[in-house]
Amino acid sequence: MTLHPEIAKALASLPAPPDGPLDPVAMRAAEESQVPPIEQRLPLHSVRDLVARTRAGEVPVRIYTAAEAGSHGLLVYFHGGAFFLGSLETHDHVARALARETGLRVVSVGYRRAPEAAYPAGLDDCLAVVRWAADNGASLGWDGRTLAIAGDSSGGTFVAAVAARAHDEGFDRITQQILYYPSLDLDFDLDRYASLRENAEGYGLETAGLKPFNAFYFGSGADPADPLVSPIRRADLTGLPPALIVTAERDPLRDEGELYGRRLREAGVDTTVTRYAGANHGFLQHFSWIPEYRRVFTETAEFVRRAGGRS
Repeated sequence: MTLHPEIAKALASLPAPPDGPLDPVAMRAAEESQVPPIEQRLPLHSVRDLVARTRAGEVPVRIYTAAEAGSHGLLVYFHGGAFFLGSLETHDHVARALARETGLRVVSVGYRRAPEAAYPAGLDDCLAVVRWAADNGASLGWDGRTLAIAGDSSGGTFVAAVAARAHDEGFDRITQQILYYPSLDLDFDLDRYASLRENAEGYGLETAGLKPFNAFYFGSGADPADPLVSPIRRADLTGLPPALIVTAERDPLRDEGELYGRRLREAGVDTTVTRYAGANHGFLQHFSWIPEYRRVFTETAEFVRRAGGRS
């Protein structure tokens, strides 16, 4: 299938990227400028900001509750942005939609980003907030059952790495992992996956941009050969939580996500892999208003119920 016409129209309207090296400060400001005001966002029962005091230090979090209840399952969400972009604000609409559709209380993590924070600061923050959520279940109204983790793009990288680290450290409270078009192999060798060539140009995220966009993460100390940086390199995937992996047909990263799903299945992990036709990398953040892509939130809710249940 070709790129969805609404996505194609939006991409055609974008200005050419500026010449020269990437400027994290300017790019973050440009992202933040596109965030709609509060009154235009999906209304929920409550949205509150607080600071989680964790083993990794103080981490900003935003907690979303769609409807009041005696208790809730929890979903801890890690935003994408190539490890240097994205924020609680830029992905606020994603967290709101996840809360509304799943009925879970969503905890969105404002983790430290490259290049200012050296690896593994962001990963440490994400795992620490998951542990904090479990440790503070009473104050969060946790039902003690569902503790899912989810993330898009580089946030999906963190989901896979957090699930692996938690397993290795004996922390067994994570019930599901949800990865939206994840970046799982930061090698970027063109011959590793057909999708790197098939979707190299014209679909938003371009293969030639992968190394420059991830350079801030590498420069902060992340080694692509490390399985916590490139989770597809982990040799043993047994014992990890049930997984939902969502890929986009027109994404250079499509094939590594789907390969990871196959490897999880081979390791005995209950895994669902869904490819969204005509979608590009980033569609959850930018194009989930398109009806056929908004289905991703419904699929997430169904997966959480099927793979573990919730109240």
